[in-house]
Amino acid sequence: MTQTPTAHDGAPLDGTHAQARALFTVPAKHPMVTVLGSGDSLLRVIEDSFPDADIHVRGNQVTAVGDAAEVALIQRLFDQMMLVLRTGQPMTEDAVERSIAMLRASENGEGEGGQETPAEVLTQNILSSRGRTIRPKTLNQKRYVDAIDKHTIVFGIGPAGTGKTYLAMAKAVQALQSKQVTRIILTRPAVEAGERLGFLPGTLFEKIDPYLRPLYDALHDMLDPDSIPKLMASGTIEVAPLAYMRGRTLNDAFIILDEAQNTSPEQMKMFLTRLGFDSKIVITGDITQVDLPGGTKSGLRQVREILEGVPDVHFSTLTSQDVVRHKLVGRIVDAYEQYDIRNEGRKAGRGDSRGGGRNGK
Repeated sequence: MTQTPTAHDGAPLDGTHAQARALFTVPAKHPMVTVLGSGDSLLRVIEDSFPDADIHVRGNQVTAVGDAAEVALIQRLFDQMMLVLRTGQPMTEDAVERSIAMLRASENGEGEGGQETPAEVLTQNILSSRGRTIRPKTLNQKRYVDAIDKHTIVFGIGPAGTGKTYLAMAKAVQALQSKQVTRIILTRPAVEAGERLGFLPGTLFEKIDPYLRPLYDALHDMLDPDSIPKLMASGTIEVAPLAYMRGRTLNDAFIILDEAQNTSPEQMKMFLTRLGFDSKIVITGDITQVDLPGGTKSGLRQVREILEGVPDVHFSTLTSQDVVRHKLVGRIVDAYEQYDIRNEGRKAGRGDSRGGGRNGK
């Protein structure tokens, strides 16, 4: 995208904010529908996000007039959109919304680490499988994926729908296909914390299967379904409850522990000490969804206090802003967080010191 000289300051309309104007010319090789969206859907997202700016389209030119800071942000947004489109990847409403959120966060100095751009986040390919590409969709997701590359043990902590398990699975398959490891081991606590499989009806496989089904589902998204039974039969891919890890040393493997909030401190220590040579461990969980019996501390809650600062161990935190499911999921997560804050405030006001229960506090 070529740009004309922009952001000339004019007389402030309200006496406080300088006004600016920017003109963007979209190259002919990019049809305007790829920039504006079908039925101008992408343009509406931009207009809704910058309600105080006037945005007009004529031919292949887009003009923005308004507050200088907002116009500069719109200019950066179109720059980033062009960089994404050059890769052949389409822009979606979700991608535009996330790009705007990343640019605003960068402008406000929020976040930690480097200054990754929306284009860098949205075009980072992890795995191409069955006609689609798996890639991070938010800045925190990109940093989580990068941490998996850089560290031997990575904790992905966050609410449901943030992609913490799915992205770890994609990195595991990528590592297997590139021969960085020779096998993938996927595990999770089978029945709450105690893994009391004997109380369930059916064969051992029937007892275990419902708790491991989400891991199978992710595998089917990333590998040819016909190849999965063969890989499992050969031991290249192993899906097993956490209890099966005891007493083993796992070499040359990519190991994922899912639903780690439902491990006890003893189970977490047991699992971490399974690490063998040339292996990598990713541990995922949501500390707000602990299903342990009352009074039992979550191993995932405790482990950060123990391992924070240990070399080659990294903690990645994802939030409701990283939810990549239906938009309502992120709002639900936020609503529950606000409810918990209000409830804790009421307890503190009453001097109520009672704890325990579902959250394992």
